Amino acid sequence: MDPQSLAQIIAQELHLETGQVARTITLLDEGNTIPFVARYRKEVTGSLDEDQLRDIAARVDYLRKLEARKEMVLASIDSQGKLTDELRKRIEAATVLQEVEDLYLPYKPKRRTRAMIARERGLEPLAEMILAQEMTKGTPALIAVNYLSEDVPTAEDALAGARDIVAEVVAEDADIRGLVRQYMLENATVVARLAKNAEDEKGTYRLYYEYAERLAAIPPHRLLALNRGEREGVLDVSVEVDEQQVIQSVQQRYTRNKRSIFYPELLAAIEDGYGRLLRPSIEREVRAQHTETAESHAIQVFGANLRSLLLQPPITDVAVVGLDPGYRTGCKVAAVDATGKYLLSDTIYPHEPRKRWEAAKQTLREIIRRTGAQVIAIGNGTASRETETLAAELISEGVPGAKGPLSYVMVSEAGASVYSASKLAGKELPQLDVSIRGAVSIARRLQDPLAELVKIEPRSIGVGLYQHDVDQKALGEALDAVVESAVNYVGVDINTASPALLGYVAGLNARVAEAVVAHRDTQGAFQSRQELLKVKGLGAKAFEQSAGFLKIRNGKNPLDNTFIHPESYAACGRFLDMMGLRGDEKDLPERVKQGWLRLRESGENMASLAQKLGTGVPTLEDILANLVKPGRDPREDMPAPILRTDVLHIEDLREGMMLKGTVRNVVDFGGFVDIGVKQDGLVHISEMADHYVRNPLDIVAVGDVVDVRVISVDVERGRIGLSMKSWHE
Repeated sequence: MDPQSLAQIIAQELHLETGQVARTITLLDEGNTIPFVARYRKEVTGSLDEDQLRDIAARVDYLRKLEARKEMVLASIDSQGKLTDELRKRIEAATVLQEVEDLYLPYKPKRRTRAMIARERGLEPLAEMILAQEMTKGTPALIAVNYLSEDVPTAEDALAGARDIVAEVVAEDADIRGLVRQYMLENATVVARLAKNAEDEKGTYRLYYEYAERLAAIPPHRLLALNRGEREGVLDVSVEVDEQQVIQSVQQRYTRNKRSIFYPELLAAIEDGYGRLLRPSIEREVRAQHTETAESHAIQVFGANLRSLLLQPPITDVAVVGLDPGYRTGCKVAAVDATGKYLLSDTIYPHEPRKRWEAAKQTLREIIRRTGAQVIAIGNGTASRETETLAAELISEGVPGAKGPLSYVMVSEAGASVYSASKLAGKELPQLDVSIRGAVSIARRLQDPLAELVKIEPRSIGVGLYQHDVDQKALGEALDAVVESAVNYVGVDINTASPALLGYVAGLNARVAEAVVAHRDTQGAFQSRQELLKVKGLGAKAFEQSAGFLKIRNGKNPLDNTFIHPESYAACGRFLDMMGLRGDEKDLPERVKQGWLRLRESGENMASLAQKLGTGVPTLEDILANLVKPGRDPREDMPAPILRTDVLHIEDLREGMMLKGTVRNVVDFGGFVDIGVKQDGLVHISEMADHYVRNPLDIVAVGDVVDVRVISVDVERGRIGLSMKSWHE
């Protein structure tokens, strides 16, 4: 497919202009990364955002694979001498892969079938008579005797073999497959039952012991739950339709002459072909199609939650004590300074079986005094709420000699153990035991969630639903794209970033990231972006893609601490000249605001200035925004973590109580909110707003700080119902 046709198809699908799609495809084919194109090639793409660019890239990949598959199929059929002009046209006109596969099915090499055996026995002419339905005199048996042989001893054997051929012809008819597939998609019902001799001790699948729902209406999370229950042997799941109606529809398509002596044979062959070949095949396809859609949805939810988690605002300029709770093995304690540098560690045993409560508090007091820490970060795993009680009690009693007021925060520890045992952790904290590394990671997650969480495989960060049930390759690719997007959205301090963080910067990879850190370690801190070109393995293309996202604080050029790309430095310099500025003024942001105001008062606007400066309007707008807020961290706009000083128990909750909480996870049916008790409360989708909510992600995101009202408390089951609806006494 030529680039122009490709662009036209995608532009129509995505409701974009053909030109901007064509130019975007060219940029991507030239090896430009999506973050780079989204930020620095707005004039070329018409300011398409990352989501639109990824949609275009995905469709380009699909359509090119479709074309490659068409070529392979055509070549295969042609080599068999069976490629007709009509078949070629149908294959070339196919717009989805399923159409191509349907058309190829009759010619696709396959294991020996009953129809193949019948053909080998010379029964194809008899099958053609059944399909033609021309004969109206005599009986099928009288005709069938002409096809008897050693392998076909009776007329009924001959007719059975002919019916096998007809059944396969019908089952492999592309139009018939399309008809049955569409009927199932629109009318099928998913039915689930408790499997025979199945054990479901926890009642995980209780809702599905006697369950039926239209396939077209089933929510993604329910379909994935059914699939899991089936995989675990707890549920029997099937797709059911009005089979007689489907069979009759197929029979009508093949009926040419009801007076034919072969008409009953045709009906029998079609019924057999449907039950034995067509229905099982289409049922698998339809379930796979819906599962793929459900998995795609689950991956999108996981991605949205992950992005929100990664973009949590850092708590800066404060030393932190990280607590990795535990019972028998104790609570691991690690303190880091305001930059995340490890200071000291210890292990305390406040809980069962040792119960050294007072000794644990005394150890924490000493660590806080020695390090000047003001915040305690507590991992939210085993023994977390008991450890929270310890921290709250410590804070209420006070710490003599503390640097300032103390508070604590519950921090997700998902994946902390994965990091602790990783090679990267071994490099960063070689002197520490694996268990202590987890406490260090918990402390650092509070200081800079993005920088710390990129050290962990995204799939290990538990902010999704059924993440272990979806296509792991697709999940990994999607989440890597989310991390890449978040890292480049925030930008990276090249002089402090870990190899893991640098590896997600546009244009870089793990090998080059290691080379950047090695160069930094041997040659000292980077003083300018231009010095990146001295890094082994980092060429001109990688520099072009990455430079704008790599920031240098207090470097030789103030612009190196902005998102302004080096390719725009000259235009930026001319812009500053027009405002009478050098660019190194201490109060530059305010001076730029004043200068821009003067330019506007003189009659200039973005379009006229961009033309004079030899750049595009979007680029000039970005230059201005970065000059006004140099070094800005976009995470500053996000809600800060809730710092707590006391602890709340589920027994303390009462219906109607108003609380402030942090959204920990968002799923299809609502959001889980940490309100400071052991169990997160659920805000069901129906309780998220005073109006109808289609998607919880339209209302909340992971990390949001929300006001909630307690509407139900089940102490025995540890369940808390919350509402975000407006409420008045």
